[in-house]
Amino acid sequence: GITGAFHYGLQVSIINSPAEYIQSFIRETWLKRYGSSPSAEMITLMWSFIVSIYSIGGLLGSSCAGYLSVRFGRKKAMLLANIPALLGAALMGLSRLCGSFEMIIAGRLFSGVCGGLAQNVHIMYAGECAPRNRRGLIAITASTSIAAGKFVGFALGLREVLGVEALWPILLAANAVPVLVQLVTLPFFPDSPRYLLIDQKDKEGCI
Repeated sequence: GITGAFHYGLQVSIINSPAEYIQSFIRETWLKRYGSSPSAEMITLMWSFIVSIYSIGGLLGSSCAGYLSVRFGRKKAMLLANIPALLGAALMGLSRLCGSFEMIIAGRLFSGVCGGLAQNVHIMYAGECAPRNRRGLIAITASTSIAAGKFVGFALGLREVLGVEALWPILLAANAVPVLVQLVTLPFFPDSPRYLLIDQKDKEGCI
């Protein structure tokens, strides 16, 4: 869950650094396809789609969080959130190779779905699994992980790291790292006691 929140913070901040490179990529791709340079308004429109569609994906993910957390459980719901995250990272990372700025838009949408879903389910899962005397401490891991993700996103976007024209696809795909960490580690964690008792009627498993 912490890595899911970290992914959210990372994805929110990571798009800011390569803005000029992505806009240049849109211009070059448009020129190759249609034989003419796009207008400044079209570049702005495409860039606006890339930035804002993450929020639309977050809304979709948040809308599904309640159903998935009851249908599959908190832990499995967070594991399911890894699917759109990895798909989004792959689309954004391969966008320049495939010559498609639409892949960046689609990748941001899928990443938003993961962010919206993981954020909501993480808070439920952490609060329900935490011991009573540490519940407050565990609950704030969501906000601290988001802050850490934003910090790492801005750090990776520096020109001395990945914030250069040749590496911006790798920068956009970097959100796959915390997702892979969660995918490997989360199966070893227990299910939520509340989910086991109330939704699954498994009293022994809850205890």
